[in-house]
Amino acid sequence: MDHPHAVVSDESELVLAGFAAFLDPPKASAAAALAALARIGVAIKIVTGDSDLVTRHVCAELKIPVTGLLTGKEIAQMDDYALQARVETVNLFCRVNPAQKDRVILALRARGHVVGYLGDGINDAPSLHSADVGLSVDSAVDVAKEAADMILLKHDLHVLHSGVLEGRRTFGNIMKYIMMGTSSNFGNMFSMAGAALFLPFLPMLPTQILLNNILYDISEIPIPLDKVDAVDVHTPRVLDMTFIRNFMLVIGPVSSAFDFLTFYVMLVVLQADEKLFQTGWFVESLCTQVLVIFIIRTRGNPLKSRANPLLTATSLAVVASAVILPFTPIGHYFGFVPPPARFYYILGGMVIVYLFVVELAKQGFYRWAVAARRPPGSRSKRLRNG
Repeated sequence: MDHPHAVVSDESELVLAGFAAFLDPPKASAAAALAALARIGVAIKIVTGDSDLVTRHVCAELKIPVTGLLTGKEIAQMDDYALQARVETVNLFCRVNPAQKDRVILALRARGHVVGYLGDGINDAPSLHSADVGLSVDSAVDVAKEAADMILLKHDLHVLHSGVLEGRRTFGNIMKYIMMGTSSNFGNMFSMAGAALFLPFLPMLPTQILLNNILYDISEIPIPLDKVDAVDVHTPRVLDMTFIRNFMLVIGPVSSAFDFLTFYVMLVVLQADEKLFQTGWFVESLCTQVLVIFIIRTRGNPLKSRANPLLTATSLAVVASAVILPFTPIGHYFGFVPPPARFYYILGGMVIVYLFVVELAKQGFYRWAVAARRPPGSRSKRLRNG
């Protein structure tokens, strides 16, 4: 029959033939992956257009505790400041439209969080743009893939867990180089300025400074391969310029103090002329700069935290080159002269003491840094609680 409009009789006296349903269960690996992300400090928040009943059921299957719920209707009645206050504790956002998803992402970022967003639909494109890292999958719609920063080729959330750990390891190794470079360079420039006040000659020639920097950089090439302390991998970190500056101001003067001690040894003990002085400071500067990486690379005991074998090999090779260089024709080309044997005995003792003092300064700095970040009153509260 051909009806221009549907009528009640069209649905009368029907016979039930069965039900059609859609089943889309979570992946078997999802619960374990989300639990692993939670253990390393990654908060999981679900932002969806589905109903809260469906979302709660999925969370129960994935063993995600629901700490708070906001619906799209409630979000529509909030201004941005109210939403920013709620996003901290709420981890379920249901019945939200694309604009509301975007507001949630921006609210989290306004609270200082680094936000990653995973989505595969057209409605996810605005949020993928607004997040710090937009993530999609290779089976997503083209709009989502174009908006994403990264596309997952393997449909397994363990990839995200591995990516976070690798990112933190990379960041940790970058911080090693920055802290070592800033503290060493600050100390060297301070020493150079101080030496220029009383020396009648340059404490180190420009070509010698360039050679020092080249050898130093070669020794640090394997840093990206190095291991990172567990605390740096299992907790989120941000680039803190104040922390780097304070570290530089603590370790840098230690380097300068031993530079000035070297100046005293060269001028008073060894009665060095211009070339011998420059040779001695070049060797001492390179040895301390390179070997200090074994102290700075870990917050803990450097004897218990082993560096990557390649980093150890290149560092020791550069130190050996600095010691041998004055005895070679290449060393003569750069203006070096062979130091007396007792210089190397003194140098060995100075390097050992220098590394020991830097270790003490490092431990003191980290204790101070932890205490400075502790919320006011936390110490007294801990004492009252016994």
